[in-house]
Amino acid sequence: MKTEVAIIGAGPSGLLLSQLLNRAGVATVVLERATRDHVLSRIRAGVLEAGTVDMLREAGVSDRLDREGIPHEGCYLSDDDLMVRINFRELTGTPVMVYGQTEVTSDLYAAQDQIGAKILHGVEDVFIQDADSSAPFVEFTHNGGRQRLDCAYVAGCDGFHGVSRKTIPEHKRQAFERVYPFGWLGVLSRTRPAHEELIYANSSNGFALASMRSETLSRYYVQVPLTDRVEDWSDERFWTTLKSCLPSDVADKMETGPSIEKSVAPLRSFVSEPLRWGRLFLVGDAAHIVPPTGAKGLNLAVSDVHYLYQALIDALKKGDTAGIDSYSERALLRIWKAMRFSWQMTTMLHRFDGEDSFAAQMRKATLRHLSQSETARRDLAENYIGLPF
Repeated sequence: MKTEVAIIGAGPSGLLLSQLLNRAGVATVVLERATRDHVLSRIRAGVLEAGTVDMLREAGVSDRLDREGIPHEGCYLSDDDLMVRINFRELTGTPVMVYGQTEVTSDLYAAQDQIGAKILHGVEDVFIQDADSSAPFVEFTHNGGRQRLDCAYVAGCDGFHGVSRKTIPEHKRQAFERVYPFGWLGVLSRTRPAHEELIYANSSNGFALASMRSETLSRYYVQVPLTDRVEDWSDERFWTTLKSCLPSDVADKMETGPSIEKSVAPLRSFVSEPLRWGRLFLVGDAAHIVPPTGAKGLNLAVSDVHYLYQALIDALKKGDTAGIDSYSERALLRIWKAMRFSWQMTTMLHRFDGEDSFAAQMRKATLRHLSQSETARRDLAENYIGLPF
C-alpha cells in the first residue's frame, strides 16, 4: 500500500488529523490496534476548549456537538463549604463546551466513513521503518498477513504505550515526568448532575470532581490511593465518599444511582522531547500526558493536530517544509504551558501522602485568594478555557 500520511492510532487526534488532511486532498491510512467498538467504549474527557470546538467545526464534524454540547460559562472551586465561581464569560469572554470525548470520536468516525477514509482495525506488530529518511514506511500485521505501507510522513497518534515514541532512538529523546502518588476513581451514572457547572472540590476528606456528560448523565471522581482497585469500591462507598468531599448544600441535594462505568486512573505529568524525528511526528498522548485536573488531555492533542495538519499540507502541496521544521518547537511551547496549569491545579486541590498541616493551609489560602482577587481568577480562567494556538 501507498499513502501520503500514515497515521498510527484511531483515537480522536488520529481521526481528526485524517479528517483535516483528507478534506484538503491529502491521502491517509489510519492503523489502529483495537476494534472500533473498543475505541468507542473508552470513557475519557468531557470539557472542550473553544479552540478545540473551532477545530472540530473546521473539520466538518460539529453538527451534533453544536446541538447536544452544553456550553459552560464557568466552574466552581470549593474548600469544604466555601465555593468560588470562576466566570469564564465575564473574565475572558469565552465559554467551554461539555461534550464527551467518546462522542467526539464517534462523530469523527462517522465523518471518516462518509468521505471513505481508510482505517484498518486489528493491526498488530507495527514497526515504523526509515523514519529518518526521505522514504519512511510502516510494517504491520493485518488479517493474519504481513503488510507494508509506504508513505511520505508518519503521524504517531498511538498514545503513551504506543510504538511511535519508542521508534525515536533513546539518545535522541528526553523524557520529563512527575508521577503523582494517587489516582482518580471515576464513576459514570445515569443521574442528574449535582450542579449545573463543574465543581472541583478540595476538602478535609480529599479531592473530588463533580462533572457531567449531559443533563441526565453524570461523571464523578474521587481521589484514591494508587493501591485501590475498582473492586474495593462499592457504589454505596463511592457516593458516601463523594458527598463528604462536596459542599454540604450540593451533597444534600444530589441524585445518586447505580454506576454504569467505574475505573481508576493514575495521575502523571509527562513530556517527551522532541516531537519530531525525521518524517515521524508525535501527536497527543504519544508525546505528553497531563493529569486530568486541568481538563487538558484531549484539548492538548487537538492543539498538536492544529500545528501539524497545515504543516503537512504545505509540505505535500507546496513543497514548503517550514511548518514541519518548526512543529516540535511550536507545539512544545503550548504543551509546557498546559503542563504548568495542570500541575498547578493538581497540587492546589489534592492531598499528598505524608504532607504536613502547612500544605492544607496553603490550599485553603490559595482558594481564598481566588475568591478575593479578580486577577487570580482571570489567570485561572484564561488557562482553563485554553491559551491561543
